Amino acid sequence: MSTNSEHDRRLLRRTHETIAGDISLIASEFLAGFQEVERIDRPAVSIFGSARVAEGSATYEAARETARQFAQAGLGVVTGGGPGVMEAANRGAKEGGGLSIGFNILLPHEQGLNPYCDIARTFKHFYVRKVMFVKAAEGFVIFPGGFGTMDELYEALTLIQTGKIGTFPVVLFDRDYWEEMIDWIRGEMLADGLVSPDDLDLLYLTDEPQEAVDRIVTKMPSRLQEGTV
Repeated sequence: MSTNSEHDRRLLRRTHETIAGDISLIASEFLAGFQEVERIDRPAVSIFGSARVAEGSATYEAARETARQFAQAGLGVVTGGGPGVMEAANRGAKEGGGLSIGFNILLPHEQGLNPYCDIARTFKHFYVRKVMFVKAAEGFVIFPGGFGTMDELYEALTLIQTGKIGTFPVVLFDRDYWEEMIDWIRGEMLADGLVSPDDLDLLYLTDEPQEAVDRIVTKMPSRLQEGTV
């Protein structure tokens, strides 16, 4: 695993002598990722959250049930393919008879792929992996998580806000966890004019799996609403 970390550090140095080879490796990883996304034969939702959540916890079981209901509604479920919330969502998708997708990442401390994925790919680079989360999905559901979860959330919001992708629904699951962040965005960012009121409308809070599913299904610009799935 250290070899991959060294490659990333070398790539991000100001100067190095292997740029052509590095670009070739990155391009090949993008191509492989796009080919995996092409295998997803239905609209899908990306579900994010902490890898540290234990089976049987309230968050794990909520993610599992939410994914199960997405599967029953005809959506594929995409996760980071690891443990915690990711495992719960892939597991729920399988239990709901749906398509379960895991886009994992090589890490120095080894994040293994969970056993509930129908389509799986392990990436070396975070930025390639994050492109696949967006490319595969027509909505995001974000469960409680740490820095990685926040990174995935804010990247999606930035892409929507700047028009790099079309607007699609973003659901934050667990009001108690997220409400302080929303209050901070409203009290600091919005109050200082750093975001607009419309930007806050991109986020939807819920504590209910069915409400999360309904929000995604009714708001996403997908084939599902057109009856072509």
